[in-house]
Amino acid sequence: MSQLTHSLDSSLLVRDVAGDYRPANADEVLQAARRVLAGQMRDCEALTSPQVVRDFLRVKLGALEHEVFAVIHLDAQNRVIDYVEMFRGTVSQTSVYPREVVKEALARNSAALLLVHNHPSGAAEPSRADEMLTQTLKSALALVDVRVLDHLIVAGGAILSFAERGLL
Repeated sequence: MSQLTHSLDSSLLVRDVAGDYRPANADEVLQAARRVLAGQMRDCEALTSPQVVRDFLRVKLGALEHEVFAVIHLDAQNRVIDYVEMFRGTVSQTSVYPREVVKEALARNSAALLLVHNHPSGAAEPSRADEMLTQTLKSALALVDVRVLDHLIVAGGAILSFAERGLL
């Protein structure tokens, strides 16, 4: 087997505009992975498989160099309605506005939410501000009958769950 054939066999291929196949670059592979994981989230596998949620979030937020606060909207049967990146911050913080989170939940007719944000520092431990924000959002959303099922912190490949830690 030639070296070219071997290298093509071990890589993903994409079709270019001329219709020819070529090895995919890293960005194209990541985009394809995001599409597959997003499809799994929308196909309601998300809550029957916490691993799918974690894999999706690792790909979506794990490598970012700035903080992002996102919300996964769920219906009354805990099926995924939407994933929305609501706020973008700096390398160490982002501002989150509870009023806007409540508005988005009502606009999508969400019954429950998963709160998500990343720590570009690589440390998954929640700060005191993270804990206070979670309680503030939980209280604000409870006023409109929207449950907060979890708050997940993505730090590179590590993911911390507030629910698993008893912080919810």
